[in-house]
Amino acid sequence: MGLGLRSALRLGLTGGIGSGKSTVGKILVEQGAALIDADHLSRQATAPLGAAIEPIRETFGDALIDAQGGMHRDRMRELVFKDPLARQRLEHIVHPLVSLATQKAASHAALNGAKLIVFDIPLLVESARWTHQLDQVLIVDCTPETQISRVQQRSGLSRAMVEGIMASQAPRAIRRAAADMVLHNDGISLQGLESAVLQIARRFGL
Repeated sequence: MGLGLRSALRLGLTGGIGSGKSTVGKILVEQGAALIDADHLSRQATAPLGAAIEPIRETFGDALIDAQGGMHRDRMRELVFKDPLARQRLEHIVHPLVSLATQKAASHAALNGAKLIVFDIPLLVESARWTHQLDQVLIVDCTPETQISRVQQRSGLSRAMVEGIMASQAPRAIRRAAADMVLHNDGISLQGLESAVLQIARRFGL
């Protein structure tokens, strides 16, 4: 199934945790792009009354549902960190729901005249299904130490937890090899990052 009208260019945006890809996505939106955030769609699916809640309850039990009726994120994070099979079971529930929501959002954006649709997808490189559904791929890149530092500062996670998350993502070299464009977000100011993103936006007619 396609992801919208062919007149809308489709840019895949990804990078390791802490790379700054969300900031890049926001700047592109400010320039007129439509943004589809796979993480946001995933959070919607696992929020109270979300489409993933009952399958998660059936698969993992009530202990993984919080008092508000959403997925208990802290417990699930600990579980999938320790158990790769649990991660696969969770992804089997959530990923099809996010894929369907992504297709609907992209079709809506294209029908509303978007020139550029940006797909912010953390696991873009890890999922082979995106290869033929995007026109280009932009990787936001930085060193592993920068990733760890940024994530710890914003979330308070332990270094071991951050390293575990990074280990579950594609290696840096593989991400870079999959890119049509690599944006280096290491040791530059926010102003410098904005300037680099504006140059990319101009390539897409924004």
